[in-house]
Amino acid sequence: MTTDGRVARGDRTRTAVLDTAVALATEVGLDGLSLAQLADRLGVSKSGLFAHWRSKEALQLATVDRAVAQWEERIVAPALRAPRGVRRLHALHEARIEFYAARVLPGGCFFANTEFEYNARPGPVRDRLADAFGRWTMFLERLVREAVDLGELPADLDVPLLAYEIDALGISAVMRSRMLDPDATYRHARQGLLNRLRALCPDPALLAEGQP
Repeated sequence: MTTDGRVARGDRTRTAVLDTAVALATEVGLDGLSLAQLADRLGVSKSGLFAHWRSKEALQLATVDRAVAQWEERIVAPALRAPRGVRRLHALHEARIEFYAARVLPGGCFFANTEFEYNARPGPVRDRLADAFGRWTMFLERLVREAVDLGELPADLDVPLLAYEIDALGISAVMRSRMLDPDATYRHARQGLLNRLRALCPDPALLAEGQP
């Protein structure tokens, strides 16, 4: 029990450190992230962090993995509690916009930022990010297909295109919110998807005000 307790505390500490790394990366860039910088932000010794991550690249890869886990916890998991179909698609988008609006990360969106930062940089970090982006795209397409299979979206719908549009609304929202009126930006992002889904859905009442 004592050993299990130490392991659990160690896991919580590691998660807290990586949460700080994700937040810091949105400010200085993932390439700008270093053990020294992270240690300074946390007020701990660099040697203590070095015991967990032996290189800058190892820290970067662990930070990407933690950003994925954070995304799943804060955005994907709440959405999966909604009924399958258009309501789940809507819930996913709402959870994403809420995550941005809450300013959980000081520099906006970890993934939107790193996509621009690493799109022309080959290597393990880019590969890890590309894998995360690919899995996110497949997840969006899966939810759209579920809505088609349920008859809540047209049978001839271009599934990849709608998934692309949903993601583009999210990316545009977080990027524009950093420079323009965030309230208006998030409102437009929310209404944009709602209008799109209502126009496609044979039963717009599924997306009526107050629906889960």
